[in-house]
Amino acid sequence: MCGITGWASFHHDARTRAPVIEAMTATLAPRGPDAGGSWLGEHAALGHRRLAVIDLAGGAQPMPDRPDSPTTVLSYSGEVYNHHELRSRLRRLGHTFRTRSDTEVVLRAYEEWGEQAATHLDGMFAFAVWDDRARQLVLVRDRLGVKPLYWANVDGGVAFASEPKALFAHPELRPRVDADGLREAYSLVFNTGPTLWSGIREVEPGGLLVCDRDGVRERRYWELGAHQAPADHRAHANHRAHADDLGATVARVHDLVSTAARSQLEADVPLCSLLSGGIDSTVLTALLADELRLREGPDARLRSYAVDYSDQAEEFTGDVLRTGHDTPFATEAGAFIGTDHSTVVLDPRTLLDPEHRRAVVAARDSPIGVGDMDTSLYLLFGEIRRHSTVALSGEAADEVFGGYPWFHSPKALAADTFPWLLVTGDPAAMPMNPELDLRVGEFRADTYRTALAAVPHRDGESPVEHRQRELQHLSLTRWLRQLLHRKDRLSMAQGLEVRVPYCDHRLVAYAFDTPWALHTHDGREKSLLRSAGAGLAPDPVLHRPKNHYPATHHPDYNRGLQNLARDALNASDGRVRDLVDETRIKPCLDTPPDRLEWRHRLRLERVVDLGLWLDHHRPELAL
Repeated sequence: MCGITGWASFHHDARTRAPVIEAMTATLAPRGPDAGGSWLGEHAALGHRRLAVIDLAGGAQPMPDRPDSPTTVLSYSGEVYNHHELRSRLRRLGHTFRTRSDTEVVLRAYEEWGEQAATHLDGMFAFAVWDDRARQLVLVRDRLGVKPLYWANVDGGVAFASEPKALFAHPELRPRVDADGLREAYSLVFNTGPTLWSGIREVEPGGLLVCDRDGVRERRYWELGAHQAPADHRAHANHRAHADDLGATVARVHDLVSTAARSQLEADVPLCSLLSGGIDSTVLTALLADELRLREGPDARLRSYAVDYSDQAEEFTGDVLRTGHDTPFATEAGAFIGTDHSTVVLDPRTLLDPEHRRAVVAARDSPIGVGDMDTSLYLLFGEIRRHSTVALSGEAADEVFGGYPWFHSPKALAADTFPWLLVTGDPAAMPMNPELDLRVGEFRADTYRTALAAVPHRDGESPVEHRQRELQHLSLTRWLRQLLHRKDRLSMAQGLEVRVPYCDHRLVAYAFDTPWALHTHDGREKSLLRSAGAGLAPDPVLHRPKNHYPATHHPDYNRGLQNLARDALNASDGRVRDLVDETRIKPCLDTPPDRLEWRHRLRLERVVDLGLWLDHHRPELAL
């Protein structure tokens, strides 16, 4: 995993701007603590920070096609899991290789197939290629958007980066936020394309961008609902229907999950698994542990990690997102599978430490987070990084297999809005000052209609299938993306690569194509994964209800959070107070700490993060 940045401009000679690419690249040092480099040509500059995972000696970047007078240069972040197969294929086509890195495979794939190279890659990736033959910059992002990639217009071209902070090191770009940006951030509709930052956009998941003398053009090379979808998905709305019966479907899911897990076990550095004690991470960890024993012998033991809070055993209280304490299930799962399992235990004081919270906000480049759950994940990743460089996570199984409450809630099924907005029961999880007149409600309604129009349907769908397809599409194309952003930013801030096998695009496409009746064949959530995982997890884990990422329940944390929120509101510059609706924050400050509900606590978390974000980025607010 790595960080990439750079620009292409047809108005300036990039070779005269070495300090700029060096400054942009330096901002991404946490993403790539092992090495850094830059390349400058007449019309383009590429920067790279490296976290060495495969071919530690040979994968230096930016990587030219040849040492002298290169015609193509690559800056690449991610992992391509089919690089061995592609290397063999490209060799048969006449390509030679200097390294055994997957980076060079991506470079040679571009040389062979040009913009179509992405369709040959299986994995998580974001990369930039300067093609001197065509005088063009090509930016490419993986199908599900696991790896981030941002861009902005600059004089004569575009600048790009793995994170917005690198773009702000370019002299033509600055951190600026307008009303549209606040709507994007606080409406929680999770668009891709526009961002919080004025003038900064994301390359779409499954998309690419080309910049040449004629300007900028974007297109999608993949989207959900078609194997090779063109720009108009409706032309392929009636692609091959799911033909497998229940037994064949379960077998196919098992095969797809197993293949994804095996392919992502490769690394030249220590590797581990995140094991929460839920079905998603347990099935994945079991498959990884079995494969490791096949490769390294029966005594090989996979490391696994979970997070817990010092108060959970005594203080846990259920809420709309959490049904039980994770640690006993994670411990049982680790013993059943035979992992070397560790639990990282955090206390309220650690979670409230302003330095930790400031680091999280700086990593996210955004004031929108989930408080202690972000801080704990950041600290967990820091502890893991002491022993491992790569971790595998069960992220995305809920989106793929219908695990969230909204897939099964009559209220969510009937709602005319994004289903996650119903989960906390608090649509104003960050109430903004009404004088800003952001019209968040209208924005949500308009965006929801646009989102539904993008859902591919088949003729003859039943009303149940029609609605569930909408909820699956919304979850996979919107809700999942913010979770992937969270995991990428907080892990890479600690120099840890996190892989997500459930995001394998073949698994995602197959599950999306599967009738809802098969997804719920045993009358519960995630029926297919439960059936496919039979024998891989202990029964208490296999049949455990969905449990979200844990949050602390300690009154001391609530009390400390209230104090941090008061400090943010009372800051001398008054900028937090200007942006939030104090009439809806004050009751949360006055509630006794042991009675503060999680949904109202989230308001305070975002007040604190807003203050930290304003202090860190000092954005221009054009409201």
